[in-house]
Amino acid sequence: MHCAVSKALSIEWLAILAALGFALGSARSEASPGYHITHEVSLPGDEGWDYLAFEQGAHRLFISHGTRVLVVDSDTLKVVGEVADTPGVHGIALAPDLGRGYISAGRANIIVVFDLKTLARLQEIKATGENPDAILYDVASHRVFSFNGHGRNVTAVDATTNTVLGSIALDAKPEFAVSDGKGHVYVNLEDRHSVAVINPQLLAVTSVWPLAGCEEPSGLAIDAARGRLFPACANKVMAVVDSSSGKLLGTAPIGGGVDAAAFDPGTGLAFASCGEGVLTAVRAGKSGRPEVMQTVQTQPGARTMALDLATHRVFLVTANFAPAPAATPEHPHPRGAMLTGTFRLLVLEPQREATTMTSQGAHP
Repeated sequence: MHCAVSKALSIEWLAILAALGFALGSARSEASPGYHITHEVSLPGDEGWDYLAFEQGAHRLFISHGTRVLVVDSDTLKVVGEVADTPGVHGIALAPDLGRGYISAGRANIIVVFDLKTLARLQEIKATGENPDAILYDVASHRVFSFNGHGRNVTAVDATTNTVLGSIALDAKPEFAVSDGKGHVYVNLEDRHSVAVINPQLLAVTSVWPLAGCEEPSGLAIDAARGRLFPACANKVMAVVDSSSGKLLGTAPIGGGVDAAAFDPGTGLAFASCGEGVLTAVRAGKSGRPEVMQTVQTQPGARTMALDLATHRVFLVTANFAPAPAATPEHPHPRGAMLTGTFRLLVLEPQREATTMTSQGAHP
């Protein structure tokens, strides 16, 4: 009788310990990913900047910078080249399957085509609207799309021939765009607080989804596997939207001055880089409702980013500015002049333990 009771108690304690271990493991896997700044690297030039792009698998970071695109080796963190003469550069789209890259030069209203290996300029393509801003390569259709801010339209280019296929009217100011690789391109419509869905083959808008509670969406990320969009909004929220229906699944608080978003399928984290000096990491559970996993202090002005999916490192750029002048009706939000020699790259890395755990259980 005593042995039976002891055995029963032992089994009960083992069950309790197992439950505690599972709970602790779950809590650890949902813990903060521990992102922090590990490197700060000075970059040449004193002009403004916009988007960044990372060449996955090739260890190169492309940084738009005034009238050129800087290319940085992500292993050595040294500048290894540039694509020059891109006035008013905004975005970089990479087409590794074709060995080419595409740059939107907003002030010149052109798309610059360059050789991805040598960085040599190959061609200039005239955009169909003013101020080509964000630019996207859709690998499924082998087409490049430039989203023309002042033109309120989209230029579609056949990337196999580098010829313009046509223009897509939006009647709105497009911001960032993403592709699901399955026949859908999504673009934020900043002044309509909406997301438009584009058929890249038909060159037509098939849906426009209002984003309730999301003002002036700029950054946009996608979890293509789970069919979720992550618009980053000027009113300090990141939304989660079902990419098949446009249904809003929830919102999470982020910092102010957001301009970019990214999604890491390896960890299940969506990021919003905010000009006030924070990077917000968000995870959406099975229901899609997002939860803030970490708010990382970065530096003021670090509003755009790129993500290395292999190492989970996040890259940001920023600079220092003089005090802003007084606001005027023509310039209601003035910014001070950029201080010479302050343009720099910030590299953020997660804690190794946190990265391993979340990679094993990316989708709770």
